[in-house]
Amino acid sequence: MPARQPFATPPIPGHRRALAALILASLTFPGAAMDQEQRIDDSARQSLAVTIYNDDLALIKDQRRVRLDKGENRLAWRNVSVRIRPETALLNERSGALGLTLLEQNFDYDLLTPASLLKKYLGREIEVVRTNDAGERTAESATVLAVNEGLVLRYADRIETQVVGHLAFPDVPADLRDQPTLVLHLQSGQAGEGTLELSYLTGGLSWKADYVADLAEDAQTMNLNGWVTLTNASGVAYPKARLQLVAGEVNRAVAAMPMMEMRGIAMAASPPMPAEENLAEYHLYTLPRPTDILDQQTKQVALLAAARVPVTRELVVQGQAHTYSEGAGDGWSKRPVESMLKFVNRDGDLGIPLPKGVVRVYSKDSQGHAQFIGEDGIDHTPRNATLNLKLGESFDVTARRKQTAFKKLGGSGAYDYAYEASFVIELKNAKFEPVQVLVRETIPGDWSMTQESLPHVKEASNLAAWTVEVPADGEVTLSWRVQVRH
Repeated sequence: MPARQPFATPPIPGHRRALAALILASLTFPGAAMDQEQRIDDSARQSLAVTIYNDDLALIKDQRRVRLDKGENRLAWRNVSVRIRPETALLNERSGALGLTLLEQNFDYDLLTPASLLKKYLGREIEVVRTNDAGERTAESATVLAVNEGLVLRYADRIETQVVGHLAFPDVPADLRDQPTLVLHLQSGQAGEGTLELSYLTGGLSWKADYVADLAEDAQTMNLNGWVTLTNASGVAYPKARLQLVAGEVNRAVAAMPMMEMRGIAMAASPPMPAEENLAEYHLYTLPRPTDILDQQTKQVALLAAARVPVTRELVVQGQAHTYSEGAGDGWSKRPVESMLKFVNRDGDLGIPLPKGVVRVYSKDSQGHAQFIGEDGIDHTPRNATLNLKLGESFDVTARRKQTAFKKLGGSGAYDYAYEASFVIELKNAKFEPVQVLVRETIPGDWSMTQESLPHVKEASNLAAWTVEVPADGEVTLSWRVQVRH
């Protein structure tokens, strides 16, 4: 057995450890043998721009200053996203003076960890370092036989599966990186300095819009604030990044999206609030100042602030088309009275396209404290569109509905089937003030109203609506008869 050689390092306690804890706690190595290459770190960065889309997709534009030799160069572009799509990477020289040609690029994502280092030494020799009771450290060579479900080491005279001491490695293999790295093999027409821009698509970055609506005491207006919530799970940070957000559903093929399609995106000026502009069929929001997007971070930035936006409160009862059939009149059925909030994204009040998100609505109680009264999601909403938010169901206003008659009329002409049906809706109000309830009834087929207790409005080809005033602590019955032809 080879003689054990003492180390000159200070003594440390020696004891038997589990494999995972042993490697993580006491990994040592003197250095790394890497191929000749130039490391391009964050310190060389000139600017950084991040454009985030809705569906776990982002475009990174990273500019760094480099010095190149004439001829072939290998650049280790460090600290790229762990979730980079390397097939989308595009390298540009800003000035074009160096005359670069990209020969090859490799994404090294096998990161340096105790476990990955040990796997790289499969079949190779390492040293096991031990400390005796007198504090003397000794080293013994061993060959790594297996690292699957446990470590197996071959010594000169034995094989062991348990390790007393810690492991020492002579170097770090060239294909292990401490950071995700894109290695670029370039041909430069001449020596000199230049600014390179690396653009690529990555997953792990997402954003969503959230809105807070504060209703005025008279419930006629609201203050609306919008926030963008950013989440970074891409594995790296983006310090002092110029940030843009794209609202809209970008089509993504199974194959990679070509980078050339993304090159037209430009940074806008920096106004006090995010600037909004059209981008093809989408909307682009540019944040007014650079921001730090740290790894594994969720942060919020202001999107909009609008005061005294006109709103309308509504109580709505929705009917059901499937009840227009024979045998549907089996008695009363309870119908929810939905509390709705309606407003228009009108110029002068809001007037910017609203990204998809959730609107949370608050109203003040008698003591002036804001209370949460409901939330609803909105889709991407253009200018001048009307938004209807469902806040919940009314507690004090109730409704029930039943079919009172059904009569077959037979077919005629182009219609194979015709009938006449009658319905009533009973509305009750337990409040101390009168309320207005909008009753919407979905009617199938070609229909005409033959009798009704209140006049209706035909809102759509299959939709009749009545506005019903219900007195305080009172009730109203709405009735109608309709002929339907299919």
